[in-house]
Formats: sequence, C-alpha cells, structure tokens
Amino acid sequence: MPDAIFAHPRLARVYDAFDGDRDDLAAYLDIADELGADRVLDVGCGTGCLAVLLAESGRAVVGVDPAEASLEVARSKDRTAGITWVHGDATTVPALDADLAVMTGNVAQVFLTDDDWARTLRGIHAALRPHGHLVFETRRPERRAWEEWAADAAQITLDIPEIGPVEHRREVTDVSLPFVSFRHTYRFLSDGAVVTSDSTLRFRSRDEVESSLAAHGYRVLDVREAPDRPGREFVFVSERTT
Repeated sequence: MPDAIFAHPRLARVYDAFDGDRDDLAAYLDIADELGADRVLDVGCGTGCLAVLLAESGRAVVGVDPAEASLEVARSKDRTAGITWVHGDATTVPALDADLAVMTGNVAQVFLTDDDWARTLRGIHAALRPHGHLVFETRRPERRAWEEWAADAAQITLDIPEIGPVEHRREVTDVSLPFVSFRHTYRFLSDGAVVTSDSTLRFRSRDEVESSLAAHGYRVLDVREAPDRPGREFVFVSERTT
C-alpha cells in the first residue's frame, strides 16, 4: 500500500506545493534526448510532473503509480489527455516496447525487501524493448541524509490556492539501517484537520544496486551525479541486456 502522503486525497493535493521546484526533472528530459527515447514509462509517476513534461516534448508516455489520489492530480495536469495513466506498479504494466523507463524522486528507495525490488526490476524489464534503458536515482547512504532531516524539523506553513494555509512538519522516527523511517504531519488550518503519513526508505549501496541490476538482466552504462544535488545521489543509467 502506498504511503498516505501519496494516497490520501487531501495530502496528494498539497504534495506539489511542499515538494517545491522540481529542478531535478530537466536532467531526465536531457537523458531522454541523449538516449533517443520516444516511448517512456514513468514508474512511480506520482502527481505526474515528469510525465507531463515528457509528453509536452512529443513523447508517448505511460505513467504508473499505486496511489489513485496522486493519479487524480496527475490526470488534472494532462490537458490533452495524451498520457496513459495506470493504477498499479511496474508488475502490472503490460509489455510496452518502451525505449526508456524512469524512476525519479528516489522512488527506488520505497522497495524495502529484496523480493519487491526484484519484482519491480523484472516488471520494468518486461515493459522495455530489447536494449531499452532504465534510469533512476537513489540517495547515497554515506551522505546520511536522515541526519539532515532530523536536524531540520522546522514547521513550514504554505498558503495553497483553493485549499488555504497548511502546516507541515517532518520528523525522523527510526534509523535501523539500511532502513530509515519518518513521519509527515499536516495541519489544514481551514478546518483544523490533522493528517499524518509514516514512511520508510531503504538505503542501498552502489554495489548493491549494481549487483541487483546485473542479476535481473541489465547492464550499467553509467553512474552519474544528480546535477541539482551533487554528491547526494547516484543516477544509474542502465540498459536491458536482451
């Protein structure tokens, strides 16, 4: 089940406002150009920010996400109804003959067990054309991002159009590496409602990710920096080997 931050209707509607500018997405558009990708699968597409940009660049796009509330927000951005939205995960996507599959926003870290991660890699493999590409990011464990999160527990209040002022606070609730858990708390000041979302991420090492890709039919072509977050994340560029 997806976390409430993506699946709760009230939280999905405010997600983009608190997520801020998506400066990371330009790099994925550049990679799609670099790889000559015309048909793209966006795994864990969320509220559709990247899928919409890809479609606006003239590509055929399929966005898949297990959170229906996030997909509703994504559909509202798809003004030409040209994107195929799938409620599910990578294992429910049919063979698409896609040139490229992407996972942004550190989606790769939500797969906590080896089995879930393996099933996701197999599902994407089946959706790609032979020698199609998988590109995704994941935080570097050695940067210990959770320490920054714990130190930055300040409350943020945003006045969101059509919703009103909303308070947000994030707190780290457990660090049991490779797993880190945290809680988002939102207070909607228009009616006083409080909604919380508990999340856990898995921090995999570069070697661990590369080994898992090789075991499931991919070849790593490059491991890059995230241009907007140097030193914080790995960006894996891989190719389906068949």
